[in-house]
Amino acid sequence: MSSSVLRIAGDFMHFLGCLTRTRALALVLLAAGLSVFGCSRWFFEEESAFALREGDLLFQDLDCGAVCDAIEKVTTGYKGAKFSHVGIVAKDANRQFVVIEASRSGVETTPLHIFLGRSFDRQHRPKVVVGRLKPAFWHLIPSALKEASALKGKPYDSLFVVDNDRYYCSELIYEIFLRANNDNPVFPLQPMTFKDPDTGVTLAAWQEYFSQLGASIPEGQLGVNPGGISRSPVLTIVYAYGIPDGWEIR
Repeated sequence: MSSSVLRIAGDFMHFLGCLTRTRALALVLLAAGLSVFGCSRWFFEEESAFALREGDLLFQDLDCGAVCDAIEKVTTGYKGAKFSHVGIVAKDANRQFVVIEASRSGVETTPLHIFLGRSFDRQHRPKVVVGRLKPAFWHLIPSALKEASALKGKPYDSLFVVDNDRYYCSELIYEIFLRANNDNPVFPLQPMTFKDPDTGVTLAAWQEYFSQLGASIPEGQLGVNPGGISRSPVLTIVYAYGIPDGWEIR
């Protein structure tokens, strides 16, 4: 074999060697990248397997200060979770997920990513848990969503009084399913308390809250709260975007 042929063959083998080393290096880097991301993205990979549905209820541990803390103090959520807010999942005209909720600005529609971006756990995951009606109640969802849409624009019920054409978050959920179920409660009302369960004394945050409104505290009156709804036997908790405060991990 001539020297020129040997040189060409050698160059070709050198090229193949470089190509092999480059591919090997690329595979090493890819594996390293997957290893790094695999540790931090497990949650998002889990989320991708979860399918949200219209009519799902989103229970939120909302870090809004003294009032949210006071709500969480006097109510109990699923697995001990400290829920202070709840909304219902719907779809907008573009078939994108939104949340219909009663917030301080009234009954309104909020993009899902805005809702999920309000409060986070230590791993920076939304402190939101998904409750889904059991199959026996699925037929109520379309009517409940229509009722929720019809109530958009209604003012917020800062006094927590039922039947005043104003709505706080869990009252909205109670009302729309009540109407959808021919005025038969799906989530029954219960006597409300604003007292510290440890001392039996009304929490200072509630005293200040109602004092500023010039209203008496509706102790013992019928109402509803996010934590109570989350423990309802008509629901199944199907997913947790993150871990709310108080959540009992077993």
